[in-house]
Amino acid sequence: MKKEIKAFFNRNQGRGYKSKDIADKLGFNSDHEYASLKAALNKLEEESFLIRTGKRFQLNKLPQSNRLKGRLEINRNGFGFVNINNEKHGDIFIAARNIGTAFDGDIVEVELFAKQKGKNIEGQIVNVAERKRKEYVGIIKKSKSFFFISPDDPKLHRDIYINESKLNGAKNGDKVVVGKLAWDTSMLNPEGEVIEVLGKSGTHDTDIISIAREFDLKYKFPSAVLSEAENIASAIPKEEIKKRLDYRSKNVFTIDPEDAKDFDDALSIEKLENGNLSVGIHIADVSHYVKKGSPLDVEANERGNSVYFVGRVIPMLPEKLSNQICSLVPNEDRLTYSVIVEMTTRGKIIDYSIEKTIINSKRRFTYDEAQKVIEDEAGDLVEDILLLNKIAEQFRKKRMREGSFNFISPEVKFNLDENGVPISIMIKQTKQSNMLIEEFMLLANKLVAQQIAIPKSGPVKPFVYRIHDLPDQEKIVEFSRFVKTLGYSFDPNSSSKSIGFQNLLNQVKGKEEEALINELAIRSMAKAVYSPDNIGHYGLGFKYYSHFTSPIRRYSDLIVHRLLFNYKNLKSGEMYSLAQLEEICDNISATERNAVEAERFSVKQKQIEYLRNHLGNEFSAIISGITNFGIFVKITDILAEGLVRLRDLDDDYYIHDEKKYAIVGKRTKKQYRLGDKIHVKLIRVDEERSELDFIILDFKE
Repeated sequence: MKKEIKAFFNRNQGRGYKSKDIADKLGFNSDHEYASLKAALNKLEEESFLIRTGKRFQLNKLPQSNRLKGRLEINRNGFGFVNINNEKHGDIFIAARNIGTAFDGDIVEVELFAKQKGKNIEGQIVNVAERKRKEYVGIIKKSKSFFFISPDDPKLHRDIYINESKLNGAKNGDKVVVGKLAWDTSMLNPEGEVIEVLGKSGTHDTDIISIAREFDLKYKFPSAVLSEAENIASAIPKEEIKKRLDYRSKNVFTIDPEDAKDFDDALSIEKLENGNLSVGIHIADVSHYVKKGSPLDVEANERGNSVYFVGRVIPMLPEKLSNQICSLVPNEDRLTYSVIVEMTTRGKIIDYSIEKTIINSKRRFTYDEAQKVIEDEAGDLVEDILLLNKIAEQFRKKRMREGSFNFISPEVKFNLDENGVPISIMIKQTKQSNMLIEEFMLLANKLVAQQIAIPKSGPVKPFVYRIHDLPDQEKIVEFSRFVKTLGYSFDPNSSSKSIGFQNLLNQVKGKEEEALINELAIRSMAKAVYSPDNIGHYGLGFKYYSHFTSPIRRYSDLIVHRLLFNYKNLKSGEMYSLAQLEEICDNISATERNAVEAERFSVKQKQIEYLRNHLGNEFSAIISGITNFGIFVKITDILAEGLVRLRDLDDDYYIHDEKKYAIVGKRTKKQYRLGDKIHVKLIRVDEERSELDFIILDFKE
């Protein structure tokens, strides 16, 4: 039928035809033939052989050179943009009706419209070149005559139908994974089949597995990996101990969150005979156990990092390693890789070395326990902790003077019951004990990178750096315009933007808009990534920086440990080529971004689960986003974000004013601006779509 239709339009190129006219001319008059004809016409339109104006089809005479390829990003309102990495065109706007059979994240081919209108170049998707995903997570629902899922990801805007014969044991209300997608025409919904039943929707375990599948995270270890981990001996051979600096008799201790199980890092401090101090930053020696090319190594490389969901961790390494053999638990001998720094009592670095060591932690502190020692100036290892805290404060002041800035991204902490249901939510407090650990980890990471980037002899060897590029000037200008509307000043053309950022962050410290300004400042920045090409770390103000301090949970750090040891001790040449390191860096940068998104989604789900029992409650909030369809608001004390729809603002007709970062009442001129503090009431909780709806009660006084 498609061949006949193509031949018809090649003969009749001058005008458009309705589907009924085409059926009459080709003799397709039965109901079955006519339905098939319409499906074929729609398919030919998707393939760009035909174009449609209203109800009429005609031959598409636009050349194929008008077709561009890029990745589709769909807005929550249904329209999208295709990023083609082309400065001439920029992002291409795709109206909802022109998205065809594409999903968010798909690589698509776009055809530009001959006539353009509006500020964005506009086109239509004519082909899906590559699906972002092959599997989709959702809850099985039953309609009168068919089953379907609405994908958990709200950007996947179409329900997926499932024939009863392809349920594979799934029942109404089950959370499932659907695959083998077939979607030939946007006039019909995609169809798939259940390939895995995750469990009953709403349980904590099922929700965790669902998020893992949604973000394509491996949550089960292959048997070969588990077998290798189980066969690793816990006892440390005497021959290995002899090769290492022995710190077992020294006061080594850890400071970690209360619920931590994988302790990567420990500290020690002692006074030297010359009056200086020796600070040991001791990191779990994972590289001793995880050998290059082993099943454990291959799996860790694929995962890239551990992922921390609310109430559950998906570890990079099996529990035998992450929570036992490698974890620096108290009163057990553990193998470590240490940065040992000689410094004055005022924090001036005299010398340092990077050595394989063995430790035996004398105390496991939580952050709160260490904070109590700092505040009371009493308790276990009080002299060591107070001295380390004093040096950390000096490091921090020096770092800020030299251009480092301290963005605070507030995080929430959940109190869960035995079933994983959130009972309460609070904002995590960053205290001196947190900053103590942070400063010494930053120091170790900096010195390790410096060791390779500034060799004592010979050429610079391939390495993995943590880099952060300069911010985009357009984004910085936009950010400065916004903060000006809130009454703050920031010069986007200043020669030292980092100092300007720090001054601004100091101005907003402790104010309700602090979280919003921090968040928008971070958005204006480039993303930190891994790379063998060192360009420095703009945000920290460091010329040389790497990741060395968390090898239990980051593959980058494991690679860095291997490279350091190889360059210092082995003479057999490079362990990794530059090309191999580039490939590893690309992968772990991508897995990190994916993990961050998954973790945020986990937090959002738990916030929504908590708020479903607070429908009708009133909250203090701040306006965190302005769009042409509504206002995004963030609840001040639990950081949950939701939407106030314009249609629910019934006191006036509101118009989006992009320049003012506001919506403005047409009659009253009343404004709601980004950053405004307001009172809101929760009116709708949609757990399936991960949406919260609010109405505004009044401005906060």
